[in-house]
Amino acid sequence: MNETSCRQTQIGKIPKEWEMVRLIDVADYINGYAFSPKGWKTKGLPIIRIQNLNDPNAEFNYFDGKIDDIYIVENGDLLFSWSASIGVYIWNKGKAVLNQHIFKVIPKKSVDKLYLYYALFLAIEQLKKKIHGSTMKHFKRCELKTTFIPLPPLPEQKAIAKVLSTVDEAIQKVEEAIAKTERLKKGLMQKLLTEGIGHKEFKYSKELGCEIPKEWKVVKLGEISEFFDHLRIPIKEQDRAKRKGPYPYYGAQGIIDWIDDYIFDGEYILLAEDGENLRSRNLPIAFRVSGKFWVNNHAHVLKIKNEDKMMSDYLVYSLNFINIRPYIVGSAQPKLNQSDAKKIKIPLPPLHEQQKIAEILSTVDKKLELERKRKEKLERIKKGLMNDLLTGRKRVNVEKVLGEEKC
Repeated sequence: MNETSCRQTQIGKIPKEWEMVRLIDVADYINGYAFSPKGWKTKGLPIIRIQNLNDPNAEFNYFDGKIDDIYIVENGDLLFSWSASIGVYIWNKGKAVLNQHIFKVIPKKSVDKLYLYYALFLAIEQLKKKIHGSTMKHFKRCELKTTFIPLPPLPEQKAIAKVLSTVDEAIQKVEEAIAKTERLKKGLMQKLLTEGIGHKEFKYSKELGCEIPKEWKVVKLGEISEFFDHLRIPIKEQDRAKRKGPYPYYGAQGIIDWIDDYIFDGEYILLAEDGENLRSRNLPIAFRVSGKFWVNNHAHVLKIKNEDKMMSDYLVYSLNFINIRPYIVGSAQPKLNQSDAKKIKIPLPPLHEQQKIAEILSTVDKKLELERKRKEKLERIKKGLMNDLLTGRKRVNVEKVLGEEKC
């Protein structure tokens, strides 16, 4: 835009022919019903709670009673969570009922729903500055009166939404490829780490609770690995932030700098100590790192004692496959202590078979890495387009975009 074609607004410059509107004026916001946990059922309509929006694998609670139609959600409905976790979503999991702390957003006639979906991301950045509460962070409905979004003419809204949704469709396809590859890896791990490669004779392992190839052994993690937990950084979290430096810092967020006594240099395996992480398996339990790095007290640091008997890559795959739950202690703050970690039982094939198993699984990991990089690239493209198109810094050719849609 040149200076003569734009005007200054509450959120920056926009094209002269665009409006600057309040959130409260572009849609109706219906808050969800205050379901009591006592009313949750195991059948009926799923209840949409915050975790069902943030986590695709989160389990649903259900409601089988009568409820006003305003709380019913169908595929394609626009949802806006305003408490605990602020976000905007297009619902796509079938008919459901809406829980409190989430708005169902119904756009006015002059507002395209898909355009509003993307514009709400701009609004979220404004609302983050108006957050209330320390434990249950939220914004109030009245803040919708003082939060603004740019509003182009309806045809341009539709064209902008079309461009952005095309990128979203590409991201979704990559996500589906990632999910498919993850399922493939899970199946391969199940087969390779219990049946091995080319075996015909098996034995039952009491230690592992399953059958394994007859020639395999079972060893304890402490027998094959040396732990270096005494070198983990002992300082408090508030002090770590003051020590920023050039080396990666594992076990918590951030990069820090500290004295040489706590720098690891070489190849090691990190095993999570946080019991919640181990129970949920939302993240890898173990992974291999190399070079110079630090580790805090939320991860065990170990190294294989004899590489002629155990490969580090194979050990990482085994730790991420076997059931770690029996070794976790504590209920309020579950964790995997070093003494218990040393008791973890690992299936031990011959070295050449470990290598083959690791090679097969690493091939799948490389495919996963490529797909995740594709997703990151598309997300960067989408972010740039949103910044440009939703503010009018770059304009779409409405006739071309909508014309292609009609064809």
